[in-house]
Amino acid sequence: MVDFKLSIDELANNIGGKIIASNDYYNNCDFSGKFNFLASAKKGDIVIRHKINSKGIEIATSNNAATLITKNPTEDAIEMAKKLNFPLIIVDKIEIANSFALKWVFDNFDFSSKRVAITGTNGKSTTSHMIYHILNSANYHVLTNTDSRSEFNTLIDPMVPKMIYEEIENNGPLDYCVIEVSEVQGWLDSVMKDHAYLMTNAINPDVGIITNVTMDHIGLVNTIEDVLRETSGLARGLKKGTLVLNKDDINVSQIEPNEGVKNLFFSMDSKNASGNVVFDEDKKLVLGDGEEILTLDDLPFKTNHFIQNTLAAIGACLALEIPLDDIVNGVKTYKSLKRRFAKLNDNPTIYDDFAHNPDGIKSTVYAGFKLLSDKGNLWIINAIRGSRGETLNKLNAESLVEVINKISKEDNSSVNLILSSSEDVVDNLNTVTESERELFCKVLDNNNIIYTHFNCLNDALKTTLAKSDKDDILLLIGAQGMDPAEDLLNDIL
Repeated sequence: MVDFKLSIDELANNIGGKIIASNDYYNNCDFSGKFNFLASAKKGDIVIRHKINSKGIEIATSNNAATLITKNPTEDAIEMAKKLNFPLIIVDKIEIANSFALKWVFDNFDFSSKRVAITGTNGKSTTSHMIYHILNSANYHVLTNTDSRSEFNTLIDPMVPKMIYEEIENNGPLDYCVIEVSEVQGWLDSVMKDHAYLMTNAINPDVGIITNVTMDHIGLVNTIEDVLRETSGLARGLKKGTLVLNKDDINVSQIEPNEGVKNLFFSMDSKNASGNVVFDEDKKLVLGDGEEILTLDDLPFKTNHFIQNTLAAIGACLALEIPLDDIVNGVKTYKSLKRRFAKLNDNPTIYDDFAHNPDGIKSTVYAGFKLLSDKGNLWIINAIRGSRGETLNKLNAESLVEVINKISKEDNSSVNLILSSSEDVVDNLNTVTESERELFCKVLDNNNIIYTHFNCLNDALKTTLAKSDKDDILLLIGAQGMDPAEDLLNDIL
C-alpha cells in the first residue's frame, strides 16, 4: 500500500460536506484508506451511508470509524454525534461522496490497472461479465462489480471502493478493472443527475461501452431523451481510449466521443462499415475489421440480444489489445450469469431471464420463440413489477402484447401467458399494488390477450409445469418477483 494523507477538512471540501461535532477524525485516528459500510467498518475506515440515525452513530463510534458521511441524518443522529464527539459529515449529494471514494481508491491503490466502464439499459451485466471472463481466462488479474443480482452496479454506496481495496490488499495489483455503471440512478423519485458521468469520471476508464438506450427507471426519468442524457454521461466522462457503441441503436450510434477518444461500433448488420465488430447473418460469422473471428457455433448463445452483448465484449477486448486467441477462447468458454437467459431444465426446457423492462421483455420472449421446435408450445410466466408504478407496468404489459402479436403473425400459433403477483416471495418494497395489477391486466384485456393470473409464484409455476409438455419452452421473466423461481422449481421438480 502507499503512504497517503487525507485530512477531514480536505475530505469535507472535496465532497461539499459540512462537519458536525468533532473537527477531526474520531479519537484523532488516521484514515485507514478504506471506504466502508457501517456494519463492516473497522478502526480508521470512512463510512458512507445515505441515511443514518442515532443508533447508527453509536455503531460507528463502537467500530472506531474515522467518520461517517450521510445525506439524511434522521431522528436525533446529529445530537448523538455531538454527544459522542463523533465527526459526522452531512452532504447535499451522496453520489458526490461515492464518486470521490471511487476515484480515491483508483488514485491511491489501483493506479496501474486498465479499466472498462459499461452502461446502458439492457445487456450491461452480461457484457461486463463476459469481458471479465475473457480477461480472467487469459490469466490476467481482473475485478468486476457485476454480480448475478445486480446489487453492486449502482455505485451509490462504497461497495466498489471496498471491493477494490480488499482485492488489492489480499491479492496484489490489478491488471484490469471492469466496472458496470447504472445508466440512471436515484433515490425514491429523485434522479441523481449525471450519475453515469460522475462515476465514469471517477473510474477514468480506457474503454467505455454503451449497450443501448430504452425506457426504464420510470419516475426517475420519463422520456427517452432523459434516458439518453443520463446514459451518454459515460461518453462525456470518457477522456481517453475507445468508446464502444451499439450501431444498431439510433440514439447510441449518434453519441459523439470527446476529442482524442476513438470510436468502435458493434452491430448485428454486416453492411456496417469495416472496422466494426459485426455479425454476418448470412454467413453466421462474427467479423472484426472484415476478418472472421468466430462462427455462430462458437458462441455460447445464439439469440440476437446475446450475440449483441458478445460483440460489445469482443469490441472492448480488441480496444484493450487483448490477443485474439485469448478473446476467442474466452467467448467459447463463457457461461452466463444467473437469470440471464439461464437454462434451468430440459423436458420441458425452462429459461430464466431478468427481463424487467419493455425492451428486455420483447427480446427475451422472441428469443424463446425462435428456439421452439415444431412440436413445442411457448409458455411465458411473467412476474408483474411490484411497487414500480403504473407507467412502467403499462409499458411492460404493452411490450408483451407487441411481442405476442408478432409471434402470432409469424407462426400463427398461440402463446400461453401466465402472470404472477408473487405475493409469496416478495417483501414490502416489491409488493404488487392493486392498481398495478389492474392496469397490467387491463392492457392485456383491451388487446384480447388471453392470460391466467396467480397471486403466488409457486402456484403459477406448479400449474404451468402440470400443463406443459416435454417439447415446450417455459420462459420465466421479471425482476424481484421472479428472483426466487429457480429455488421454487427445484422443490417442485
